Formats: sequence, C-alpha cells, structure tokens
Amino acid sequence: MRGHLERGVTVALVLAAGLSAAQLTPGTAGQGSSPSTGSGTQGSPAPGTGTPSTPSPGTGSGSTPSPGAGTAGSNMPTPRTGTGAGNLPPGPPAIAPETVESPTSGPSGGRAVSPAPAREPAQQAQQQAGESVSQAATSKTPSGAAPLTLAQLVERARATDSRVEEATAELRRFQALYQQAKWAWFPKFEISVGLGGPVPEARLDDNGVLTPASREGDFDFGRVGVTVFSTGNAVLPLYTFGKLSALEKAGAQGPIVGAALRERARAEAGFQAAQAYFGYQLARAGLKEIEDVSKRLEDAAERIDKLLKEESSQVSQMDTYKVRFFRQLVEARKAEARQGQAFALTAIGLLANAAPGEPVAVVEEDLEPEGDVEPPSLEQALTQAEQHRPELTAISAGIAAREQEVFIRERSYFPDLGLAGFYDVRLTTSATRQTNPFAYDPYNERTAGLGLVMRGTFDIPIKNAQLEQARAELDKMRAQEKQIRAGIRLEVTKVHGDLVSAWARARAFAEAEKNARRWVTAAFAAFDLGTGETRDLVEAFTAYAQASGDKSKSWHDVRVGMAALSRVTGAPVAPGE
Repeated sequence: MRGHLERGVTVALVLAAGLSAAQLTPGTAGQGSSPSTGSGTQGSPAPGTGTPSTPSPGTGSGSTPSPGAGTAGSNMPTPRTGTGAGNLPPGPPAIAPETVESPTSGPSGGRAVSPAPAREPAQQAQQQAGESVSQAATSKTPSGAAPLTLAQLVERARATDSRVEEATAELRRFQALYQQAKWAWFPKFEISVGLGGPVPEARLDDNGVLTPASREGDFDFGRVGVTVFSTGNAVLPLYTFGKLSALEKAGAQGPIVGAALRERARAEAGFQAAQAYFGYQLARAGLKEIEDVSKRLEDAAERIDKLLKEESSQVSQMDTYKVRFFRQLVEARKAEARQGQAFALTAIGLLANAAPGEPVAVVEEDLEPEGDVEPPSLEQALTQAEQHRPELTAISAGIAAREQEVFIRERSYFPDLGLAGFYDVRLTTSATRQTNPFAYDPYNERTAGLGLVMRGTFDIPIKNAQLEQARAELDKMRAQEKQIRAGIRLEVTKVHGDLVSAWARARAFAEAEKNARRWVTAAFAAFDLGTGETRDLVEAFTAYAQASGDKSKSWHDVRVGMAALSRVTGAPVAPGE
C-alpha cells in the first residue's frame, strides 16, 4: 500500500514534466515539423540580358528557419522568407497536473510521533532560485502598458519582424527593376563636354594665306589657344519586334514575386507569435497548477502528521519521508516553470520587436477556446491553400517572367529599328573657322542630324545557346511549381491531421478529467473519513494527473494547430486562434 503512494505521486510528477514537450521550435506546425515543399531557394536570375531580375519563388513553403512558419513554432527567425532566423528561447517548462480540493482534515489527537515535514536546505536553495526567477519575470510586466492580446502580438510581429523588413526591402528592389524595364524604351543620351589646350595657332591672314606661325614643321606655335567641344548621340527605339513589350511584362512580375515573399515572411512571423503566445499561456497555467500541487502536498503532509499522532493504521512514518521528498521535487519544478515563463516573455518581446529592456506583458487566457469550433474539412483547407498560398502566387509570376524571357530570346534574331540623333560642336580660340564645305576643320565644328537606323548582331550560335538556356530555365520553374503544389498539399494534409487528432484528444481528455475529478473527490472524502485506503487515493490522483496534463497539452496543440493551419492555407491568424 505504501509503495502505491510513491509510485502514484512519481507518475504524477513525470506526467507534469511531460507537458514541457510543447516547446517553441522553428519550422513546426502544431505537434510536428511541417514538411518542406522544396529546396527553399529564394529565386532565379532575371530573364535574359537587359531583362530585369525577376526571381522565382523559393520552392520551400515556409521559412524553415515559418516563430518556419515557426513557424508559429518558435523561432527567430524564420524566419528565411524563406528566410532564415535565429532560435527562440526554450519552450514552456514542466507543468504539474491540476489539483482538486480535498476534504478538510479531521481533528488531531494522540501522542506526537513525528513533526510536520520541514524544508530541507536543498529545498530552501531551490525555492530561493525560483523566487529570483519569479522576480525577473515579474519585472518584465509593465505597470502602465496594457497587456498584449493575441491579435495585437500577431499584428506587431507581422509588421515589425526583421524578416518582414528584409522582404519589404526586397520588394522595393523588384519595384525599381520593374521601373527600369518599363522605361527601357527611353533614349540613352551620351553627351561629352571638354576643354583642352594649348592649341597651336592655325589662322589665315586677310588674303586667305596661312600665317607663318600656322605652318607646321617648326617650333613657332604663334598665339596658342584653347578648344571647347561637346558631342552627343541618342537612339529612340521605334520597333523591336515585341522585345520591349515582353521586357516590360517580365519586369511587372517582379513586384508580384516580392509581395508574395513578403506575405510569406509575415505569415511566418505571425505564426511564430501565436505559438509563443500559447506557449506562454501553457507555462502560466502550468505554474499555477504547480503552486496548487505544492499547497496540496503541504496539506497532505499536515494530514499525515495528524493521522500519525492519532496512531492511525492508514499511514506510517514512511509516508512522511515520501511527502517531504515529493515536496522538494515540486519546488524544483516550480523554479523551472518560473524560468520557462520568463523565457516565454523574452520570446514574445523578440517577436513583438520590443526594445531592449522594454517591459512586455501578455493577457491571461485559457487554452481551451470558447465555444465548440470544429476545424475545417481537409478539402476546404486544400482549396484555400490553392487560392491563397503566397508561394503559388510567386511561382506563377516567376513562370510568366520566364516565358517572356523565352520570347525575347526568340526575337533576338531580328534587328531593332530606331531614330538616331547626334551633334558635334567644337570651338578653338587659336584657329580660323573654315567656311568652305569641302574643307575639313577639326578645330571649329558645328554638325547635327537625325536618321533612321537598324541595329542588330549576327552571332547566331550564341543566340541559339541563349534561347536554349531560357527554355531550360522555364521548364525547370514549371517543375518547381509541381513540387511546390505537391509539397503544399502534403503540408496541409499533415497539419490538418495533427489538428483533428489534437481536437479529438482534447475533447476526450476533457471528459476524462471531469470523471477523474469526481473520482479524486470521492477518494479524498473516503480517505479523510478513514474508510478509504491510500492505494485508492493514489490511483485516483494518478488518473486525474494524467487526464489533466493530457488535456492541457492537447488544448495547447489545438490552438497552435489552428494557427498552423491558417499559415499553411495562406489565411491570416484569426484573433481567436
């Protein structure tokens, strides 16, 4: 009978420690890691020379760094936007099962056998460590600022995360490349302006004869001067056989790719923020339950002491030592829970982009959602992912850009027609300007003109190779699209299955906890009245501890799984998730 007490309480503590499995890990979705949909490359070079860089989307569906799609998992960071990111602090600590109220102990009497369990030095040291961690966690709470809700935390993460800032800068680059492609028709004016000297004398006298100093072959330079000149030319494309239009269409795909990659980074950050939020709620609830367990053990110690004084056959001196041992274990778990809560707040501060030392607080929320909200069907989730996943939008835009590149390479065999203009103005102070149209005058020149030009090259073998490369890149990107679609379907199927499984477990464990609570209440009442045995109490407590711990963990998995499903389907995280 005494062995049952030791086994039962030990099992309860082990089950409590098992709840620490809900950690913030990058790239996880719900209970398991989300499968990668591909290599996760950021993009491919832009189509052809002269074509703006339009990267293809990464073949990975999440920054599996996705706090991945962190994934709400934790992260940072994610990251990758496919993005890379640093790791968040460890997840929540061990959480003890919820306790129930026991009947009040009966009156004490008889001779004193053993004093109530005292705090050992190791226990006191552990408690001091826990109090220091608790103070550190409490110092994180701002006195004036309102605590962050899930919606506020997700919004801050989506707006201020460093990966989102990186993706926004990349989007600006794509927009600039599009403007470059859009204005590719604009003439490129090449203008040169110069001033030089000295220039030897080159003059004619009044009779039209060279002056002595103007003759060459001697060292008489006469009156030297300086020369000023300016030359310029430009070509305006008139007809390029569709190459300019294709270039603009290819460049227009760049902002689409950039916006999709930014949305993926936002989804990763939002998911990781939700995962950190629910991890904090699990740690907070676990700390409360551990404190309740500690109080219950203290009450049990007092009750055992009273029974020993009454010389009851229900307990013995061995039970006193066992309870003292278990109380020390609970104190150790309490310190870990406080430390885990502090780490969770630190992770939330990182995801919320809080300044160093800025206090961060989170509202207290039960993990069990209000109302009976059933998860969507797998068909609905797959349809939504097909419509909203940013990776599919990005790969479609990349394919469109590659198609325009192939078109440009095919039309590169044809020449370009354009309108060309030029001018050449020179003035030399030491030379006489020649008015004879048949006389060449390099010192004083004033010419300008316009004309139609045709420009092209005849490097046919090189053009053939460039066209084949463009077609190969297009085929490669189409193959990547197939991989991404298959990977997304696999990821959605896995996350949806995990969510449905967690939902079923949570509902089952909720009912099991209710029955276990009734069982424990009855066992405590019988034990307090002296009609029940220690074995019955231990069995009831073990069953309740297991059901309570499994219920908390399952509801945590449900809430994280709902956020993960929103990420893999391309939908934003809802405030209630």
